[in-house]
Formats: sequence, structure tokens, C-alpha cells
Amino acid sequence: MDNGNRSAGDQHAKNMEKSDKIIRGKFPEQGSPLTASKPVIEVRGLSVTFPNGNGGLRAIEDVSFHINEQEFVCVLGPSGSGKSTLLRILAGLLHPTRGEVYFQGDLLTEPRREIGFVFQKANLMPWRTVVHNITLPLELQGVSKAEAKKKAQAMVELVGLEGFENSLPRDLSGGMAQRVAIARALVHDPQVLLLDEPFGGLDALTRERMGDELLRIWQARRKTVVMVTHSISEALFLSDRVLVFTPRPGKLRLDLPIYFPRPRQEEMRYLPAFGELAKFLRAEIG
Repeated sequence: MDNGNRSAGDQHAKNMEKSDKIIRGKFPEQGSPLTASKPVIEVRGLSVTFPNGNGGLRAIEDVSFHINEQEFVCVLGPSGSGKSTLLRILAGLLHPTRGEVYFQGDLLTEPRREIGFVFQKANLMPWRTVVHNITLPLELQGVSKAEAKKKAQAMVELVGLEGFENSLPRDLSGGMAQRVAIARALVHDPQVLLLDEPFGGLDALTRERMGDELLRIWQARRKTVVMVTHSISEALFLSDRVLVFTPRPGKLRLDLPIYFPRPRQEEMRYLPAFGELAKFLRAEIG
């Protein structure tokens, strides 16, 4: 292991030790987060520098972590800390400057069917109905129309859009459009779902409702989820772990397990422990 990877590994270990002390010291009544026998995603010594004609813009620097099977992990950090860049690397859409990402033990160098992606905007095709937007990935894979429609209908029911199958995107609210985007990402049954601030454009009440819906969908399908968010409350409510990034260049400041029991209840947001942990995370983000 080179010095860069060793340094990142040491920092990761320190972060985990710090997280354990915080949780055990302040929140002993909470349960344990999900664990798995081996990671689905491994990030090793990841760095990204974008050319800018002035020595390059360092977006991410020497980041290492892993994601276990069926874990729900949220990524927090200030704007410009490389969170969306990280997600695109995990999707195989962008290559790192240094370091590697492994998916199920294999080096990730390109997009994989097993990895679904939901962007900040729904990006639905305006001329296609809800069902036809959802079936698009299956059509590209050559799945028969009958089979694609059957799978799309199952997704419609999963995300709670029954009755809107033939609606066009212009007739949908922002939350409904994001449900279609999530259904489209899940229709080919990926193992990992990546979400890049999917509820950022929604009002606060709709955002909370969509968080509840996302948890319901995750509970039903048990995918491995990595979600970028700017909302501390959202990250605490949804995740098994929270990764906190520093300002640019983004480094992993904290890898914090969240020990609140599942299934999560709305009342959890108002517990003193929830507020204390939110306060701690806010201080870590800066």
C-alpha cells in the first residue's frame, strides 16, 4: 500500500473510532446499523483534478471508504466539495485522476447495468408518458414490449403512481416526476442505486414526504443506496451511515454510523438524540 492509501486508511480508521465514541457515549439507547460480510463498492485513494489551465482544479483528494450490501449511505458536505463528482465516478461515468473504485471486487471503469442513477432533475422525456419513460432502459436493452410494460407497471405501483400511467411529464408535480425517475432507475433491477440530491428542487414538506417514500421503496427492494444531499435531517432520517466531506478539495472528514432503529418513524426527527446528532454533523460540515 502506498503512502497516500495508508494515510487515507489511517484517517478512515480514526473517523470510525471517533464515530463509535460519539454514538456509544451520547446515544447508547440506539441499535446497530446494517452490516454485511463484504463490501459492494470499495473506493481506494480516490483523487480527481479537473484541467483548468491554471494547474488544475482539485475536486476530490485521497478518499477511501466502502459501501456494504443493502446499506443506505448519505453523503454530506459544503457546495463544491466533490459530492456529485464522487457519485459520477461510482456510476462509471467519470474516471478518477488517481485511485480506484471496485464494484463487487472488479475494477469499475464504465457504467454497469447493476448500478442505477437518479440525477438532481428528473430529466424525463416530455413526449413520453409515465410508463414509456419508465420502460426506456428496458427498450434500450431489447426487452420485449409486453415484458417491459409489465415491469413498468410494477414500478408504477411501487412508487405510488397508479392512475398516472398515461400522464405526460407536464402534468406531474415535481415529486411525482422524481418518483418516475426513481422507477426508471429501478426498472432493470440494479443492485446499487445512486441518487444525486434528488429532492433538492422540492419544497420542504414535499421533500420530507419523498424521503418517507424513498425509505418505503428501499424497504421493499433492499437496494444498496448512496445518496448525495445537503440536508442533515434528511441524511440522519434515511441512512445507515453518513459520509461528511470537507470543502474543496473534498476529503473524507467523517464516516459516521447512524444507530437509529428501523423502520424509521417520523417522530424520530423530534427526539433530543436526533437534534444532538444533527448539531454535531453541522459543526463537522462547518
